[in-house]
Amino acid sequence: MSFNEDIRPLLSDRCFHCHGPDEKERKGKLRLDTREGALREKNGFAAIVPGDLQESEIIYRMTTDDEDEIMPPPGKGDPLTKEELQLFKQWIQEGAEYETHWSYSKPERVSLPEQVDSSWKVSNEIDLFIQKRLVEKGYSPSREADKATLIRRVSLDLTGLPPTPEEVGEFVHDESQKAYEKLVDRLLGKSAFGEHWARMWLDLARYADSAGYADDPPRTIWAYRDWVIRALNQNMPFDQFTIEQLAGDLLPNPTQDQLIATAFHRNTKTNNEGGTSDEEFRSAAVVDRVNTTMATWMGTTAACAQCHTHKYDPITHEEYFQLYSIFNQSEDADRRNEAPVIEVRTQKERERMLRLKQEISKLEELGGHKEISDASRKQNQKQLEEVKKELSEIKPLTTVPVMRELPEQKRRKTHIHLRGSYLNLGAEVSAGVPKIFGSIPAGVEPNRLALAKWIVDRENPLTSRVIVNRFWENLFGVGLVLTSEEFGSQGQRPSHPQLLDWLALKFMDQNWDVKKFLKLIVTSATYRQHSHVTQQMAAEDPKNRYVARGPRVRLSAEMIRDQALAVSGLLSSKMFGPPVRPPQPNLGLKAAFGGGVDWQTSEGEDKYRRAIYTNWRRSSPYPSMATFGAPNREVCTVRRGATNTPLQALVTLNDPVFIEAAQGLSRRMIQQAGSLDSRLEFAFRLVLSRAPTASELSRLKSLFEQSKAQYAEAPQLAQEMATNPIGPIPSGADLTELAALTVVGNVILNLDEVIMKR
Repeated sequence: MSFNEDIRPLLSDRCFHCHGPDEKERKGKLRLDTREGALREKNGFAAIVPGDLQESEIIYRMTTDDEDEIMPPPGKGDPLTKEELQLFKQWIQEGAEYETHWSYSKPERVSLPEQVDSSWKVSNEIDLFIQKRLVEKGYSPSREADKATLIRRVSLDLTGLPPTPEEVGEFVHDESQKAYEKLVDRLLGKSAFGEHWARMWLDLARYADSAGYADDPPRTIWAYRDWVIRALNQNMPFDQFTIEQLAGDLLPNPTQDQLIATAFHRNTKTNNEGGTSDEEFRSAAVVDRVNTTMATWMGTTAACAQCHTHKYDPITHEEYFQLYSIFNQSEDADRRNEAPVIEVRTQKERERMLRLKQEISKLEELGGHKEISDASRKQNQKQLEEVKKELSEIKPLTTVPVMRELPEQKRRKTHIHLRGSYLNLGAEVSAGVPKIFGSIPAGVEPNRLALAKWIVDRENPLTSRVIVNRFWENLFGVGLVLTSEEFGSQGQRPSHPQLLDWLALKFMDQNWDVKKFLKLIVTSATYRQHSHVTQQMAAEDPKNRYVARGPRVRLSAEMIRDQALAVSGLLSSKMFGPPVRPPQPNLGLKAAFGGGVDWQTSEGEDKYRRAIYTNWRRSSPYPSMATFGAPNREVCTVRRGATNTPLQALVTLNDPVFIEAAQGLSRRMIQQAGSLDSRLEFAFRLVLSRAPTASELSRLKSLFEQSKAQYAEAPQLAQEMATNPIGPIPSGADLTELAALTVVGNVILNLDEVIMKR
């Protein structure tokens, strides 16, 4: 019998709302989230008497027919089932021992499980944990996926892009034992790695190119997005990645990059509509920073404690505003000009500016000297003006809003906001963190830098677990903790607790090395399994929580678009810079109190940049990506939900971006010399990294012949299909053939296997 596994979920769902941590809302002065509270006597009764069911009032209340006394009361929760009641009784009879919530205790080192079956492949320690659990559930691992499937899967997972036919051929024909490991290393070394994995982080950072609220004006903050991509490509250790974003400005002599990193918390919305209160929305931004920090690094939904002590987890109302106090000292204040901001310049420009400033100082010093003649002074002044003019002409690449602390004499006092209202202030509080997670060391100023170091301290029980679970979730489609946004009492227990702790410790032991950690997962035999789903798996483990097969999930919105552009030959490899505006439908709509949401499509290769660079306006996110579940990023998004709607098929079949991709694919086909069969096989290999089956090839040929015949009778439609929007057909190409191949390309790009990762 396990309290955490069997009893805590029942208490959390049925009891903690009225008998939990929130003292003000607690009914009957009975507290059930602690053993001390549950055993306390009142009027001769105790809710729980260890070993004595007759004297345990809770059993009577759970089983009585009296509607005035039954718990939970009617309408407040479902009554316990017979099985759940039996668990409660067994727990009380065994002594009613409580345990600290699993996620609030530090990860524990465990012995590696022994290999359970010598015929099962084991590539690293992950497989031992997974296979032990499979045996316990009565399952067996699946066979390894074929090499073509593997390279497509791992390429999509590590770079967000499919492999080229050349890459597939090189891997398939590499018979060395290190072939797969070499492939993984090549993928981790690509610049596309940072562009792909930045997407997950930008969801957490609620990154957008607009300020939000009703008018939602543009915001220039893309330097932060580029910082994230560079940090990931450079494999910045995750603890440093954390500290620079939360408190880069508080580091000694912070660099430009460390200041840019602090824009993580300048992604909060600002409201400059006429008549609004700057202090109201400044306070809302501070609240968002508390909630986002706890969600991103701690997997904890702290927002409840903004208005009252948390009803399920031990975070008090006062502790919430102790965290608030840490973020309450920043200089920003809901200003239209986004101050404070810094100018962003290249390293070369910064060196040039330093040299010019030094030259100006020397000239000014020389000009103020008494062995100088009138002529030499005039000459000196002319030279000084020229240097100053040169300095003034060096324009910054961009500006970016950053975090900056108020000077000591202007620091704000922080009070509890009663019922969460910034206008209704309670007692003054000092800065601090919730006691359940530990404490900031004595003698250390409890500012953002101390908070950041506390978050990535090895003593923190949550951060490493939360992050490794998020990586696992992104690779397998489901986390070891299913509720990756909630590791508290209302979240689910991990499917593999020992593996989660082992991974959390491994990540820290490897100095928070992200690429090394991802390599560990993708080189496991567990990850390399075939993704075929048996009837038993579908019925008993539809979400693949026990990982008896490889991942089989739909690609993200960004991956679907980038993949189509990549295989069509249209995708630009250009990195960084201002956001771009790919084609989108013009709807003639306007944001409330703001400008129109339509835009002028970017020209040249900017039209074909990766989705990560798309202009992200909160009031009107890019439509085709929103259709595939991309958030508007008004708030921190920990996990994108799985969606499946008819609109998605309409996008990939009819959106101009996907039509143009099909046209690009058709032009790549006609560039291939040879028969129709060879051209169709080329397209299939290009998109799916494998050859088509005889049946698939036959059906594609039939579609081509049928489409070609139809377009032969309707040349205007053929012209439209072959050229709009990509442009005139190549010299010497057959119009009807190109139009028919575009239809074929469109069908290939819409295959389930293309939209899914298998």
